[in-house]
Amino acid sequence: MPAQFSDFASLIAATDLDLVTSAALIPDAFLLARAGRIEARYIPFDYVNPEARVVLVGISPGFVQWKNAMRAAQQGLRAGLPLPELLRAAKYTGAFSGAIRPNLVALLDHIGLQRWLGIASCATLFGDHAHLMHVTGALRQAIFVDGVNYNGTNPNMLTTPLLQEQLLDYFGQEAARIRDAVFVPLGPKVGLALSWLARRGMLDEARILHGLPHPSGANMERIAYFLGRKEKTALSSRTNGAQIDGDRLALREKMAALGMASAI
Repeated sequence: MPAQFSDFASLIAATDLDLVTSAALIPDAFLLARAGRIEARYIPFDYVNPEARVVLVGISPGFVQWKNAMRAAQQGLRAGLPLPELLRAAKYTGAFSGAIRPNLVALLDHIGLQRWLGIASCATLFGDHAHLMHVTGALRQAIFVDGVNYNGTNPNMLTTPLLQEQLLDYFGQEAARIRDAVFVPLGPKVGLALSWLARRGMLDEARILHGLPHPSGANMERIAYFLGRKEKTALSSRTNGAQIDGDRLALREKMAALGMASAI
């Protein structure tokens, strides 16, 4: 049976987070699975919003997210918050904070997602219209490889049994509860994982919006070209403009099939 908050509540309350300064120091009582170099450790990311219309999907929470979520959960336990409120606070603490948020909003608005949702801008998904959004990871638990955050590449999550199990047991179950949403994979590795789950009937491939550049600040040139802020002739050799053009076209076609008007 997949791990859940009730299994770890007392341990979370008792953990001195000031002593946990790296992934290697996370107490072994949070360990869910281990296979060679890979470890999956529990994080209180149980919250699911079944009413969401858009699901933003990253790879996996890392150590900083683990610690922030644990701290939010401890605060919620001390305050006696109702469980749904506590879990929502733990999952969304720091979600898409910093430079990544304006990039993400610009990309989502550029493809017309705000019009499909009936809101002025996707910026309000982080405020007044938060009920329309769900944020999660293809690998919902915190995954570490050789004691550092998993990057989605090595090992391949689609051919590694432990990671396949994590996909099916956690994100796959979440996706099955959010049938009316579109899924936005943040990066191509996540897109491949979502399609892998779609082939197993756990979500609808037609609702996966492949092709958006990852909103990371390290990806600014790809973002600028996708948004039309940079000419193709001005791109560096690191950016494949033809690939972005192809992704944009495929995304436009998928959005049209969903009845989503696009500016791209």
